[in-house]
Amino acid sequence: MEEKAFSLARSGKEYRKDAAVHLYKLQSQRIYKGRLPPMLEAVGVLDVEIDQTGWVKTLKWQRAPHHVPRVMAEIEHMVKTAAPYPIPKNMRQVTYTDVWLWHKSGQFQLDTLTEGQD
Repeated sequence: MEEKAFSLARSGKEYRKDAAVHLYKLQSQRIYKGRLPPMLEAVGVLDVEIDQTGWVKTLKWQRAPHHVPRVMAEIEHMVKTAAPYPIPKNMRQVTYTDVWLWHKSGQFQLDTLTEGQD
């Protein structure tokens, strides 16, 4: 049985690091290693609402990479299947925002944990 993870974050801004670490653990083979090149296939800004048990309630694009719908679908699928996320102990639910930096190889970094860009 998998042990539940908890987040002690008190805001969405604090929670986003816990969420990013969680996603990186589950998608380790998809993380782009090192500094990203100057041209990326897509950059998207996504709001993710997590309920009090760590499950995704809603996704809302603030800046959607509409020119690559398959990347949008892949990101949404990745976010949803990564649930349950760390349980937000100090909040009934939380909405966090992260920027997805998508390389043409299908690998990515999240702005929260990025190694930078040339």
